[in-house]
Amino acid sequence: MELETTFVMIKPDGLQRRLLGEIISRFERKGLYLAAMKLIQVSDDQAAQHYAVHEGKPFYTQLVNFITAGPVVAMQWRGNDAIHLVRTMVGSTHGRDAAPGTIRGDFGISQSDNLIHASDSPESASAEAAIYFAPEDCLDYTPTLHPWHYDVKERTGEYPC
Repeated sequence: MELETTFVMIKPDGLQRRLLGEIISRFERKGLYLAAMKLIQVSDDQAAQHYAVHEGKPFYTQLVNFITAGPVVAMQWRGNDAIHLVRTMVGSTHGRDAAPGTIRGDFGISQSDNLIHASDSPESASAEAAIYFAPEDCLDYTPTLHPWHYDVKERTGEYPC
């Protein structure tokens, strides 16, 4: 399986509630590795780009106002099937509907103030990352523990008898 990079943002409520360390820890313990990270204040222009797919919808202004309301942490995470894995760990959009054990299920109640954003496809991961990061901001390296997070076939090329 090929390594995949996904975009994740801890939203203003997640940062204000001091959940950054908890969230990063969950991704690291799962076997993903951090490729880029910044603490930023999202500009109106960045917010408009990020939520362009929702422009014209009744909740668009609320999305833009929320994401620009305070600092966020933008990150890129890498791992095998990282996009699906992160989305599963994040949980359903509405915190009340998110399964226990997911980030939103454990820490969220609201639908709009839902702590974290995670890309839903390789195309959106690439496009969203480009809003917040220059290509040189993302480091390409393989952590020494990477082979130990995957099965024997991925480490050695063959399955044991």
